[in-house]
Amino acid sequence: MRLRRLTAVALLAPTLGIVPPSAVAAACPGAEVVFARGREEPPGVGAVGDAFVNSLRGKTRMSVGVYGVNYPANITTISGANDLSGHVQFMARSCPNTREVLGGYSLGAEVVDRATWGGLPPDTVAAVALFGNGTRRLAPAFAGKTIDQCAQGDPICGRGTNWPSHLQPSYINSGLVDQAASFAAGRL
Repeated sequence: MRLRRLTAVALLAPTLGIVPPSAVAAACPGAEVVFARGREEPPGVGAVGDAFVNSLRGKTRMSVGVYGVNYPANITTISGANDLSGHVQFMARSCPNTREVLGGYSLGAEVVDRATWGGLPPDTVAAVALFGNGTRRLAPAFAGKTIDQCAQGDPICGRGTNWPSHLQPSYINSGLVDQAASFAAGRL
């Protein structure tokens, strides 16, 4: 009896760990939001990112995955742009039918801007949603698929003088996040 079990394990060992292509494809979402949070927000997608993802899920029948850009969210955008670009390129290879939606709030919007100039293929991205983008330096190849939201009075992305207008509630509660989600859903 013991010999039979050992034989069965030995015969199955080469196949263990091999994932059939259909199982990999089943794990791929229909769409994925790759979102860079704002300055000093904890890891993840941040408050604006959460609101955007939830709104987008309500506007599409597709499954929507989420990837929070891995970067320190302090004053630099280089590591975030590299992480974003690397993740989107990985997904393009691993899940070629997944529609990518890029997004960012405040410093995170600048991360997205920088990533679009760093060799990120535009054809891998269905839509871009930016909020409170202080630089507004998105690569021209992404312009037609981008919505760039600036809250009224926001001094970071506009000519306002009302600092609280740049905070997350100004974007979430004003309808700007829902408007961006509708735009992105229309591009999926």
